[in-house]
Amino acid sequence: MISRTAGRKISVSLLTVCFCGLGAAWAASTAPDGTVSRPRPNVLILSIDTLRADRVSAYGYERNTTPNLDPWINGGVRFETARTVEPLTSPALCSMLTSRHPHEHGSTRNGLRLRPGLDSLPRTLHSEGYRTAAFVGNWTLRDKLSGLGEHFEEYHEVLTRKRWFGMVRSEADAADITDRTVDWLETHAGERNERPFFVWAHYVEPHAPYKLHKQFLPRLGIDPASKIRDSDRYDTEVAFVDESIGKVLASLGRLGLGDNTIVVVVSDHGESLGEHDYWGHGRNLLEPGLRIPMSITWPERIRPREIDAPALNVDLAPTLLSLMQLETPPAFRGLDWTAVLDGAPAPQDRVTRYEAHRGAVISRHESELARRAGLIEVGLIRQGTKEIFHVKRDRRHVFDLVADPEETDDRGGDKGDPTGDLVGWMRAVYDGLTSFDDVQPTPLDAESIEALRSLGYVE
Repeated sequence: MISRTAGRKISVSLLTVCFCGLGAAWAASTAPDGTVSRPRPNVLILSIDTLRADRVSAYGYERNTTPNLDPWINGGVRFETARTVEPLTSPALCSMLTSRHPHEHGSTRNGLRLRPGLDSLPRTLHSEGYRTAAFVGNWTLRDKLSGLGEHFEEYHEVLTRKRWFGMVRSEADAADITDRTVDWLETHAGERNERPFFVWAHYVEPHAPYKLHKQFLPRLGIDPASKIRDSDRYDTEVAFVDESIGKVLASLGRLGLGDNTIVVVVSDHGESLGEHDYWGHGRNLLEPGLRIPMSITWPERIRPREIDAPALNVDLAPTLLSLMQLETPPAFRGLDWTAVLDGAPAPQDRVTRYEAHRGAVISRHESELARRAGLIEVGLIRQGTKEIFHVKRDRRHVFDLVADPEETDDRGGDKGDPTGDLVGWMRAVYDGLTSFDDVQPTPLDAESIEALRSLGYVE
Protein backbone atom coordinates (compact mmCIF):
# COMPACT_ATOMS: atom_id res chain seq x y z
CA MET A 1 0.00 0.00 0.00
CA ILE A 2 1.62 3.24 -1.15
CA SER A 3 -0.09 6.47 -0.19
CA ARG A 4 0.88 10.11 -0.72
CA THR A 5 -2.07 11.62 1.07
CA ALA A 6 -2.00 13.05 4.55
CA GLY A 7 -3.48 10.80 7.19
CA ARG A 8 -7.01 11.25 8.48
CA LYS A 9 -7.32 11.59 12.22
CA ILE A 10 -8.89 8.38 13.48
CA SER A 11 -11.04 8.70 16.58
CA VAL A 12 -10.75 5.96 19.15
CA SER A 13 -13.44 5.47 21.77
CA LEU A 14 -12.64 5.48 25.44
CA LEU A 15 -13.67 1.84 25.67
CA THR A 16 -11.21 0.90 22.92
CA VAL A 17 -8.40 2.79 24.62
CA CYS A 18 -9.10 0.91 27.83
CA PHE A 19 -8.73 -2.38 26.00
CA CYS A 20 -5.37 -1.19 24.65
CA GLY A 21 -3.88 -1.49 28.10
CA LEU A 22 -4.23 -5.24 27.69
CA GLY A 23 -2.02 -5.18 24.58
CA ALA A 24 0.62 -7.47 26.03
CA ALA A 25 -1.96 -10.13 26.80
CA TRP A 26 -3.42 -10.15 23.26
CA ALA A 27 -0.29 -11.67 21.78
CA ALA A 28 0.66 -13.88 24.74
CA SER A 29 0.64 -17.61 24.18
CA THR A 30 0.36 -20.58 26.52
CA ALA A 31 3.09 -23.20 26.41
CA PRO A 32 2.30 -26.96 26.78
CA ASP A 33 3.42 -26.85 30.41
CA GLY A 34 0.83 -24.19 31.15
CA THR A 35 3.23 -21.26 31.49
CA VAL A 36 2.45 -18.04 29.66
CA SER A 37 5.23 -16.84 27.36
CA ARG A 38 5.90 -13.21 26.71
CA PRO A 39 4.68 -11.89 23.37
CA ARG A 40 7.19 -10.88 20.79
CA PRO A 41 7.99 -7.20 21.04
CA ASN A 42 6.85 -4.53 18.67
CA VAL A 43 9.55 -2.49 16.94
CA LEU A 44 9.41 1.25 16.25
CA ILE A 45 12.28 2.91 14.37
CA LEU A 46 12.30 6.70 14.45
CA SER A 47 14.87 8.01 11.98
CA ILE A 48 15.61 11.72 11.75
CA ASP A 49 17.16 13.16 8.61
CA THR A 50 20.47 15.02 8.88
CA LEU A 51 20.64 14.90 12.69
CA ARG A 52 24.10 15.27 14.21
CA ALA A 53 24.76 13.42 17.45
CA ASP A 54 26.45 16.47 18.97
CA ARG A 55 23.24 18.53 18.59
CA VAL A 56 21.23 16.09 20.73
CA SER A 57 21.08 17.08 24.38
CA ALA A 58 21.23 13.42 25.48
CA TYR A 59 24.68 13.36 23.86
CA GLY A 60 25.83 16.33 25.91
CA TYR A 61 24.77 19.31 23.81
CA GLU A 62 24.45 22.39 26.02
CA ARG A 63 21.19 23.49 24.41
CA ASN A 64 18.04 21.61 25.44
CA THR A 65 17.19 20.49 21.91
CA THR A 66 15.66 17.06 22.59
CA PRO A 67 13.78 16.86 25.91
CA ASN A 68 11.32 14.30 24.51
CA LEU A 69 13.90 12.00 22.95
CA ASP A 70 16.39 12.19 25.81
CA PRO A 71 14.55 9.85 28.25
CA TRP A 72 14.30 7.19 25.56
CA ILE A 73 17.88 7.57 24.38
CA ASN A 74 19.14 7.50 27.97
CA GLY A 75 16.72 4.74 28.95
CA GLY A 76 18.36 2.13 26.73
CA VAL A 77 21.70 1.55 25.08
CA ARG A 78 23.22 4.73 23.67
CA PHE A 79 25.97 4.27 21.10
CA GLU A 80 28.43 7.08 21.69
CA THR A 81 30.43 6.66 18.47
CA ALA A 82 27.90 5.50 15.90
CA ARG A 83 28.34 6.34 12.24
CA THR A 84 26.51 5.86 8.97
CA VAL A 85 28.16 3.81 6.24
CA GLU A 86 27.30 6.54 3.72
CA PRO A 87 26.26 10.15 4.43
CA LEU A 88 23.35 10.24 1.96
CA THR A 89 19.68 9.54 2.69
CA SER A 90 18.59 6.69 0.43
CA PRO A 91 21.89 4.75 0.57
CA ALA A 92 22.11 5.13 4.35
CA LEU A 93 18.55 4.05 5.11
CA CYS A 94 18.66 1.18 2.63
CA SER A 95 21.82 0.06 4.45
CA MET A 96 20.08 0.37 7.81
CA LEU A 97 17.21 -1.88 6.70
CA THR A 98 19.21 -4.44 4.67
CA SER A 99 22.40 -4.47 6.79
CA ARG A 100 24.49 -4.14 3.65
CA HIS A 101 26.83 -1.49 2.34
CA PRO A 102 25.57 0.66 -0.55
CA HIS A 103 27.79 -1.02 -3.16
CA GLU A 104 26.14 -4.31 -2.15
CA HIS A 105 22.47 -3.28 -2.15
CA GLY A 106 22.75 -0.94 -5.14
CA SER A 107 21.17 2.28 -3.87
CA THR A 108 24.47 4.14 -3.88
CA ARG A 109 22.92 7.46 -4.90
CA ASN A 110 19.56 9.10 -4.46
CA GLY A 111 17.52 7.97 -7.46
CA LEU A 112 19.13 4.53 -7.73
CA ARG A 113 16.98 1.67 -6.51
CA LEU A 114 17.86 -1.28 -4.32
CA ARG A 115 18.54 -4.57 -6.01
CA PRO A 116 15.14 -6.34 -5.85
CA GLY A 117 14.55 -9.38 -3.67
CA LEU A 118 17.11 -8.66 -0.94
CA ASP A 119 16.64 -9.84 2.62
CA SER A 120 15.89 -7.01 5.03
CA LEU A 121 14.80 -6.36 8.60
CA PRO A 122 11.13 -5.65 7.72
CA ARG A 123 10.98 -8.60 5.32
CA THR A 124 12.42 -10.95 7.94
CA LEU A 125 9.98 -9.73 10.58
CA HIS A 126 7.06 -10.07 8.18
CA SER A 127 8.02 -13.71 7.62
CA GLU A 128 7.75 -14.11 11.41
CA GLY A 129 4.20 -12.78 11.46
CA TYR A 130 4.82 -9.07 12.00
CA ARG A 131 2.75 -6.30 10.48
CA THR A 132 5.12 -3.89 8.71
CA ALA A 133 4.50 -0.26 7.84
CA ALA A 134 6.64 2.71 6.84
CA PHE A 135 5.93 6.45 6.83
CA VAL A 136 8.50 8.46 4.89
CA GLY A 137 8.55 12.20 4.34
CA ASN A 138 11.49 12.63 1.97
CA TRP A 139 11.12 12.55 -1.82
CA THR A 140 14.30 10.50 -2.20
CA LEU A 141 12.61 7.63 -0.33
CA ARG A 142 9.72 7.28 -2.74
CA ASP A 143 9.42 3.66 -3.77
CA LYS A 144 9.90 4.69 -7.38
CA LEU A 145 13.34 6.06 -6.51
CA SER A 146 14.48 3.80 -3.65
CA GLY A 147 12.79 0.43 -4.19
CA LEU A 148 11.96 0.18 -0.49
CA GLY A 149 8.23 -0.35 -0.98
CA GLU A 150 8.58 -4.08 -1.64
CA HIS A 151 9.94 -4.58 1.88
CA PHE A 152 6.76 -3.41 3.66
CA GLU A 153 3.11 -4.40 3.75
CA GLU A 154 2.28 -0.69 3.84
CA TYR A 155 4.61 1.95 2.45
CA HIS A 156 3.20 5.44 2.95
CA GLU A 157 4.81 8.31 1.06
CA VAL A 158 3.74 11.38 3.01
CA LEU A 159 4.66 14.16 0.59
CA THR A 160 2.35 16.96 1.58
CA ARG A 161 4.55 20.04 2.00
CA LYS A 162 6.61 22.46 -0.02
CA ARG A 163 9.40 22.99 2.49
CA TRP A 164 11.94 24.34 0.01
CA PHE A 165 10.58 27.87 -0.26
CA GLY A 166 7.33 26.61 -1.77
CA MET A 167 9.08 25.25 -4.84
CA VAL A 168 8.17 21.57 -4.85
CA ARG A 169 5.69 19.44 -2.92
CA SER A 170 8.47 17.02 -2.05
CA GLU A 171 8.41 16.52 1.71
CA ALA A 172 6.36 16.31 4.87
CA ASP A 173 6.97 18.19 8.06
CA ALA A 174 7.24 16.45 11.40
CA ALA A 175 3.56 16.96 12.24
CA ASP A 176 2.50 15.09 9.09
CA ILE A 177 4.65 12.05 9.86
CA THR A 178 3.56 12.03 13.50
CA ASP A 179 -0.14 12.22 12.60
CA ARG A 180 0.11 9.31 10.18
CA THR A 181 2.18 7.20 12.57
CA VAL A 182 -0.04 7.82 15.60
CA ASP A 183 -3.17 7.12 13.54
CA TRP A 184 -1.70 3.78 12.48
CA LEU A 185 -0.78 2.85 16.06
CA GLU A 186 -4.24 3.81 17.30
CA THR A 187 -5.90 1.73 14.62
CA HIS A 188 -3.66 -1.25 15.38
CA ALA A 189 -4.45 -1.01 19.09
CA GLY A 190 -8.14 -0.35 18.46
CA GLU A 191 -8.42 -3.49 16.35
CA ARG A 192 -6.77 -5.48 19.14
CA ASN A 193 -4.58 -7.01 16.46
CA GLU A 194 -2.64 -9.97 17.82
CA ARG A 195 0.22 -9.59 15.37
CA PRO A 196 3.21 -7.59 16.63
CA PHE A 197 4.24 -4.66 14.46
CA PHE A 198 7.33 -3.16 12.90
CA VAL A 199 6.85 0.54 12.12
CA TRP A 200 9.45 2.84 10.60
CA ALA A 201 8.84 6.60 10.58
CA HIS A 202 11.35 8.86 8.84
CA TYR A 203 11.34 12.59 9.64
CA VAL A 204 12.78 15.22 7.27
CA GLU A 205 13.82 17.87 9.80
CA PRO A 206 16.45 19.18 10.45
CA HIS A 207 17.38 18.85 6.76
CA ALA A 208 18.13 22.15 4.99
CA PRO A 209 16.80 24.79 4.41
CA TYR A 210 16.83 25.02 8.25
CA LYS A 211 13.53 26.75 8.88
CA LEU A 212 13.41 28.99 11.95
CA HIS A 213 10.94 27.83 14.63
CA LYS A 214 10.77 30.92 16.82
CA GLN A 215 8.81 29.25 19.62
CA PHE A 216 11.93 27.34 20.67
CA LEU A 217 14.33 30.29 20.83
CA PRO A 218 13.81 31.00 24.58
CA ARG A 219 14.30 27.35 25.57
CA LEU A 220 17.44 27.11 23.47
CA GLY A 221 18.85 30.32 24.95
CA ILE A 222 18.86 32.16 21.62
CA ASP A 223 18.14 35.89 21.78
CA PRO A 224 15.42 36.65 19.19
CA ALA A 225 16.88 40.14 18.80
CA SER A 226 20.31 38.81 17.89
CA LYS A 227 21.51 37.75 14.48
CA ILE A 228 20.12 34.28 13.93
CA ARG A 229 22.72 32.03 12.33
CA ASP A 230 21.99 29.01 10.15
CA SER A 231 23.38 26.88 12.96
CA ASP A 232 20.74 28.35 15.30
CA ARG A 233 18.02 27.64 12.76
CA TYR A 234 19.24 24.07 12.59
CA ASP A 235 18.84 23.74 16.36
CA THR A 236 15.26 25.01 16.23
CA GLU A 237 14.54 22.37 13.59
CA VAL A 238 15.89 19.71 15.96
CA ALA A 239 13.64 21.03 18.73
CA PHE A 240 10.67 21.05 16.35
CA VAL A 241 11.07 17.43 15.30
CA ASP A 242 11.72 16.39 18.91
CA GLU A 243 8.42 17.91 20.01
CA SER A 244 6.55 16.06 17.29
CA ILE A 245 8.23 12.73 17.96
CA GLY A 246 7.32 13.19 21.61
CA LYS A 247 3.68 12.73 20.61
CA VAL A 248 4.47 9.37 19.00
CA LEU A 249 6.36 8.22 22.08
CA ALA A 250 3.55 9.41 24.37
CA SER A 251 1.05 7.43 22.30
CA LEU A 252 2.89 4.20 23.12
CA GLY A 253 2.14 4.64 26.80
CA ARG A 254 -1.40 5.83 26.17
CA LEU A 255 -2.13 2.78 24.04
CA GLY A 256 -0.49 0.30 26.43
CA LEU A 257 2.34 -0.46 24.02
CA GLY A 258 5.29 1.10 25.80
CA ASP A 259 6.73 -1.76 27.86
CA ASN A 260 6.88 -4.29 25.04
CA THR A 261 7.97 -2.05 22.17
CA ILE A 262 11.61 -1.72 21.13
CA VAL A 263 12.24 1.92 20.22
CA VAL A 264 15.17 2.83 18.01
CA VAL A 265 16.26 6.46 17.61
CA VAL A 266 18.71 7.02 14.77
CA SER A 267 19.72 9.41 12.02
CA ASP A 268 20.48 8.61 8.40
CA HIS A 269 23.60 10.81 8.47
CA GLY A 270 24.98 13.97 10.01
CA GLU A 271 25.46 17.43 8.55
CA SER A 272 28.40 19.75 8.08
CA LEU A 273 27.52 23.18 9.48
CA GLY A 274 30.45 25.08 8.04
CA GLU A 275 33.23 22.77 9.20
CA HIS A 276 35.95 22.46 6.56
CA ASP A 277 34.21 25.30 4.69
CA TYR A 278 31.36 22.98 3.73
CA TRP A 279 27.62 23.08 4.40
CA GLY A 280 25.57 19.96 3.77
CA HIS A 281 26.30 16.26 3.53
CA GLY A 282 27.19 13.47 1.15
CA ARG A 283 30.29 14.87 -0.55
CA ASN A 284 32.93 13.63 1.90
CA LEU A 285 33.62 11.17 4.71
CA LEU A 286 34.49 13.65 7.45
CA GLU A 287 33.02 13.27 10.93
CA PRO A 288 30.25 15.91 10.74
CA GLY A 289 28.54 13.87 8.02
CA LEU A 290 29.27 10.40 9.41
CA ARG A 291 28.51 10.70 13.14
CA ILE A 292 24.92 9.93 14.11
CA PRO A 293 22.86 9.40 17.24
CA MET A 294 21.79 5.77 17.65
CA SER A 295 20.00 4.13 20.55
CA ILE A 296 17.92 1.03 21.28
CA THR A 297 15.42 1.07 24.16
CA TRP A 298 13.48 -1.94 25.39
CA PRO A 299 12.52 -1.63 29.07
CA GLU A 300 11.92 -5.37 29.50
CA ARG A 301 15.27 -6.44 28.08
CA ILE A 302 17.92 -3.71 27.88
CA ARG A 303 19.34 -1.94 30.89
CA PRO A 304 20.44 1.66 30.34
CA ARG A 305 24.08 1.98 29.35
CA GLU A 306 26.52 3.78 27.07
CA ILE A 307 28.72 1.97 24.56
CA ASP A 308 31.74 3.92 23.38
CA ALA A 309 32.98 1.59 20.66
CA PRO A 310 32.70 1.87 16.86
CA ALA A 311 29.11 1.19 15.78
CA LEU A 312 27.38 1.46 12.41
CA ASN A 313 23.81 1.85 11.22
CA VAL A 314 24.07 -1.57 9.53
CA ASP A 315 24.34 -3.06 13.04
CA LEU A 316 20.74 -2.30 13.93
CA ALA A 317 19.07 -5.08 11.94
CA PRO A 318 21.15 -8.02 13.23
CA THR A 319 21.08 -6.67 16.79
CA LEU A 320 17.30 -6.29 16.80
CA LEU A 321 16.74 -9.76 15.38
CA SER A 322 19.12 -11.27 17.92
CA LEU A 323 17.40 -9.46 20.78
CA MET A 324 14.13 -11.04 19.62
CA GLN A 325 15.83 -14.45 19.30
CA LEU A 326 15.17 -14.56 15.57
CA GLU A 327 17.54 -15.87 12.93
CA THR A 328 19.63 -13.27 11.10
CA PRO A 329 19.92 -13.61 7.30
CA PRO A 330 23.48 -14.69 6.44
CA ALA A 331 23.93 -11.79 3.99
CA PHE A 332 23.63 -9.19 6.77
CA ARG A 333 26.96 -7.38 7.28
CA GLY A 334 26.37 -5.58 10.56
CA LEU A 335 27.62 -6.49 14.01
CA ASP A 336 25.25 -8.09 16.51
CA TRP A 337 25.70 -6.15 19.77
CA THR A 338 23.54 -8.41 21.93
CA ALA A 339 26.47 -10.02 23.73
CA VAL A 340 27.85 -6.58 24.58
CA LEU A 341 24.44 -5.52 25.89
CA ASP A 342 24.62 -8.57 28.16
CA GLY A 343 28.02 -7.61 29.55
CA ALA A 344 30.64 -8.82 27.07
CA PRO A 345 33.51 -6.42 26.26
CA ALA A 346 32.86 -3.99 23.42
CA PRO A 347 35.02 -4.56 20.30
CA GLN A 348 37.24 -1.49 20.48
CA ASP A 349 39.51 -2.75 17.70
CA ARG A 350 36.73 -3.08 15.12
CA VAL A 351 37.56 -1.73 11.66
CA THR A 352 34.64 0.19 10.13
CA ARG A 353 34.31 1.07 6.43
CA TYR A 354 32.58 3.84 4.50
CA GLU A 355 31.83 5.15 1.02
CA ALA A 356 30.59 8.44 -0.45
CA HIS A 357 28.84 8.90 -3.79
CA ARG A 358 27.51 11.82 -5.77
CA GLY A 359 24.09 13.06 -4.76
CA ALA A 360 21.59 12.00 -7.40
CA VAL A 361 21.17 10.40 -10.78
CA ILE A 362 19.28 12.42 -13.38
CA SER A 363 18.87 12.06 -17.12
CA ARG A 364 22.44 12.89 -18.11
CA HIS A 365 23.74 10.13 -15.83
CA GLU A 366 21.31 7.44 -16.98
CA SER A 367 23.79 4.84 -18.17
CA GLU A 368 25.15 1.49 -17.11
CA LEU A 369 28.02 3.36 -15.42
CA ALA A 370 25.80 5.45 -13.13
CA ARG A 371 27.02 3.74 -9.98
CA ARG A 372 30.73 3.59 -10.76
CA ALA A 373 30.74 7.14 -12.09
CA GLY A 374 29.26 8.42 -8.84
CA LEU A 375 31.92 7.16 -6.42
CA ILE A 376 33.72 10.03 -4.67
CA GLU A 377 35.52 8.60 -1.64
CA VAL A 378 36.16 5.39 0.24
CA GLY A 379 37.40 5.26 3.80
CA LEU A 380 37.96 3.20 6.92
CA ILE A 381 38.62 3.76 10.60
CA ARG A 382 41.00 1.53 12.55
CA GLN A 383 41.76 2.15 16.25
CA GLY A 384 41.00 5.84 16.03
CA THR A 385 42.79 6.53 12.73
CA LYS A 386 40.68 7.46 9.73
CA GLU A 387 42.04 6.88 6.23
CA ILE A 388 40.21 8.31 3.21
CA PHE A 389 40.98 8.04 -0.47
CA HIS A 390 39.40 10.60 -2.80
CA VAL A 391 38.86 8.68 -6.02
CA LYS A 392 38.42 11.66 -8.34
CA ARG A 393 41.45 13.56 -7.04
CA ASP A 394 43.64 10.50 -6.46
CA ARG A 395 44.45 11.85 -3.00
CA ARG A 396 44.83 10.21 0.41
CA HIS A 397 43.78 11.78 3.71
CA VAL A 398 44.67 10.51 7.19
CA PHE A 399 43.31 11.84 10.51
CA ASP A 400 44.04 10.86 14.10
CA LEU A 401 40.53 11.09 15.55
CA VAL A 402 41.79 10.74 19.13
CA ALA A 403 44.31 13.59 19.04
CA ASP A 404 42.49 15.58 16.33
CA PRO A 405 38.72 14.98 16.55
CA GLU A 406 38.03 18.11 14.46
CA GLU A 407 40.08 16.63 11.58
CA THR A 408 42.20 19.74 11.07
CA ASP A 409 45.58 17.99 10.74
CA ASP A 410 45.68 15.92 7.55
CA ARG A 411 48.54 13.46 7.86
CA GLY A 412 47.95 11.95 4.45
CA GLY A 413 48.08 14.19 1.43
CA ASP A 414 50.91 13.18 -0.88
CA LYS A 415 52.69 11.23 1.86
CA GLY A 416 52.37 7.66 0.69
CA ASP A 417 49.95 5.32 -1.00
CA PRO A 418 46.76 3.96 0.55
CA THR A 419 47.27 1.09 2.99
CA GLY A 420 46.56 -2.45 1.90
CA ASP A 421 43.34 -2.44 3.95
CA LEU A 422 42.02 0.61 2.14
CA VAL A 423 43.07 -0.72 -1.28
CA GLY A 424 41.22 -3.94 -0.49
CA TRP A 425 38.13 -2.00 0.55
CA MET A 426 38.30 0.13 -2.60
CA ARG A 427 38.53 -3.01 -4.72
CA ALA A 428 35.49 -4.51 -2.96
CA VAL A 429 33.50 -1.33 -3.55
CA TYR A 430 34.45 -1.22 -7.25
CA ASP A 431 33.65 -4.90 -7.70
CA GLY A 432 30.26 -4.35 -6.09
CA LEU A 433 29.50 -1.34 -8.27
CA THR A 434 30.56 -3.23 -11.39
CA SER A 435 28.11 -6.02 -10.54
CA PHE A 436 25.32 -3.52 -11.17
CA ASP A 437 26.51 -2.53 -14.65
CA ASP A 438 23.70 -4.55 -16.23
CA VAL A 439 21.06 -2.91 -14.02
CA GLN A 440 19.79 0.14 -15.86
CA PRO A 441 18.74 3.09 -13.65
CA THR A 442 15.05 3.89 -13.77
CA PRO A 443 14.56 7.06 -15.85
CA LEU A 444 13.32 9.87 -13.63
CA ASP A 445 10.34 12.00 -14.50
CA ALA A 446 10.61 15.78 -14.58
CA GLU A 447 8.89 16.12 -11.20
CA SER A 448 11.44 13.84 -9.50
CA ILE A 449 14.36 15.64 -11.10
CA GLU A 450 13.04 19.01 -9.93
CA ALA A 451 12.40 17.64 -6.43
CA LEU A 452 15.91 16.22 -6.15
CA ARG A 453 17.36 19.48 -7.44
CA SER A 454 15.39 21.51 -4.91
CA LEU A 455 16.57 19.20 -2.12
CA GLY A 456 20.18 19.91 -3.05
CA TYR A 457 20.98 16.48 -4.46
CA VAL A 458 21.76 17.56 -8.02
CA GLU A 459 25.07 19.25 -8.62
